[in-house]
Amino acid sequence: MPRTYNDVHAKIRETIAEHMPKDAEITRVEFEGPRLAIYVKNPALLAEQSYVVTEIVNLLHKRIVIRSDQSIRLPEKEAEFYIRKIIPAEAEVSGLNFDPSLGEVVIEAKKPGVAIGKEAAVLQEITKETRWRPRILRAPPLHSKIITSTRHILHTESEERSRILRDVGERIFRPTFSKAGSVRLITLGAFREVGRAAMMIESGSSRVLMDAGINPGSQEPIQAFPRFDTDEFDLEKLDAVIISHAHLDHCGILPFLFKYGYDGPIYCSEPTAILMTLHQLDYLDVHSKEGSHSPFDQRDVREVVTHTIPLRYNVVTDVAPDIKLTLHNAGHILGSAMVHLHIGEGLHNVVYSADFKFGRTMMLDPAMGLFPRAETLIIESTYGGPDDIMPDREGVEGRLVSIVNETVEKNGKVLIPVPAVGRAQEIMLVLDAYMRNGALRELPIYIEGMVNEATAIHTAYPEYLVRDIREQILHKDINPFQSEYFHPVTHPRDREEIVAGGPCVIIATSGMLEGGPAIDYFRHLAPSPANTLAYVSYQVEGTLGNRIKNGLKEVPLYGHDGKVELVKVNMRVESIEGFSGHSDRNQLLSFIKRMSPKPTKIIVNHGERRKSDIFAQTVNRYFGIRTVVPDVLESLRLR
Repeated sequence: MPRTYNDVHAKIRETIAEHMPKDAEITRVEFEGPRLAIYVKNPALLAEQSYVVTEIVNLLHKRIVIRSDQSIRLPEKEAEFYIRKIIPAEAEVSGLNFDPSLGEVVIEAKKPGVAIGKEAAVLQEITKETRWRPRILRAPPLHSKIITSTRHILHTESEERSRILRDVGERIFRPTFSKAGSVRLITLGAFREVGRAAMMIESGSSRVLMDAGINPGSQEPIQAFPRFDTDEFDLEKLDAVIISHAHLDHCGILPFLFKYGYDGPIYCSEPTAILMTLHQLDYLDVHSKEGSHSPFDQRDVREVVTHTIPLRYNVVTDVAPDIKLTLHNAGHILGSAMVHLHIGEGLHNVVYSADFKFGRTMMLDPAMGLFPRAETLIIESTYGGPDDIMPDREGVEGRLVSIVNETVEKNGKVLIPVPAVGRAQEIMLVLDAYMRNGALRELPIYIEGMVNEATAIHTAYPEYLVRDIREQILHKDINPFQSEYFHPVTHPRDREEIVAGGPCVIIATSGMLEGGPAIDYFRHLAPSPANTLAYVSYQVEGTLGNRIKNGLKEVPLYGHDGKVELVKVNMRVESIEGFSGHSDRNQLLSFIKRMSPKPTKIIVNHGERRKSDIFAQTVNRYFGIRTVVPDVLESLRLR
């Protein structure tokens, strides 16, 4: 007779009770998302006998966390008093955030090592005195409004968050009546096209959606959003959503799922959890300013926040009864991840590259190419065409420096439209470095739009950056994103003064001129041939950025009075290839060559039709691996 959920839960409780000291005083055992939470009245005892928890983990093969029972925790204000008294003043605590749903207190400190204490002595004392579980975070050098607001949401919605985590745990560890015997991929977007990334993996009784993006170059819903209208996509049967990174073409439609009834978990890296909220709220803001309809609202974004379970790289996590997830560094933007799915008991392994950079940049390490197992690789082909060979990095940086210097000589201004996350910070570091070594004339660099907030988020997660920057932020108290050359623009009224002033560089969103402050600067700067528009990121077909890049000389834009005006494009337009967070053709092929283990099947996605087809043919010819390029709304059996 098949086991029920209650049978499974009873067996787990029995195992825990057998191996846990009675003095720990267990009050309850609950599923908490992908983990088991054991609530006790004596957490200090288990801190002293940590080997007990290790034994239980080995027996159950599940991640376990020990939490204090709510009945023994001090009230928040009283706990805060003790915490500030216990932690040495030199730790420089900047904030405390209590999470009643988890019994945790997040403590931000400028010197986390001091806050933790030798051999975690300070943490143990906090637990003993307050019965709250302390978690120490390094206080970011720059304040982030989004980080503050998301923590506030999680605090105010703690009861709902608890309910969500319990439901997620019950769904993950539910008994199944059939083991995974086959694995299918259903393509919902970003196949033979760029944008609206979405695909579903189906195995046994499990269904997982990977990415939920929009196509920024299309206004028609049938092309702008993933094909969730197919009969094979059922929100009620969906176990989880995995978001590879925070760009809108991979996470932009995610809140829409909650609008229509999804109540399951979202898995992503820690920085992605914050950055995608930033992008989704900005998407709403742009739609509001343009007076256009958005497919979701702020309540749906709030649902995303409460349902998101952030993960660290290289941590194996159960996300469905027969699917385990591991995220690996993708080198594309802060927190970007390659998705590794282990399906069944060794039945099949899928690696979804998403957008990735298989090469070092000034800010991020190269993408991971080593996996425990991999039978199917789903790989992007944004730059998979025969001519998509990027110049060496030194030459790329030199070209940008030359363009800026030449523009300055004409007393002009350089507008660099950027995606707020990744490219903006990379360009900031490059310009700062060349001004410091004298190759680039010193001049003000104005930073506007979401770039300032995104940069603050970068400083909050230095462990995801390259070693040099990480060391500067963590150990030298140097923030490379706070150069004297950088001038954050805090109000739109400052733009007129910038435009009327002397030579400068303006870094503003959006990267494809599809909204944001970059459009306002473009309106003022485009008529003068002294100025330069410098693209440093991919311009999706159909976007305004792409059309200007291809020679559009008159652009209709809405003026401040609401009337349409024609803006003449007399400014110099340059596209600088090589700063992209995507791998070029050589790097794509190099990744496949070096990937270990070698996949037996490769599926190409996220590329223009012609580039995807040619890239697949090349992979077939070079490596002899079966490589296919499906269309949207195809179903492929992977095993």
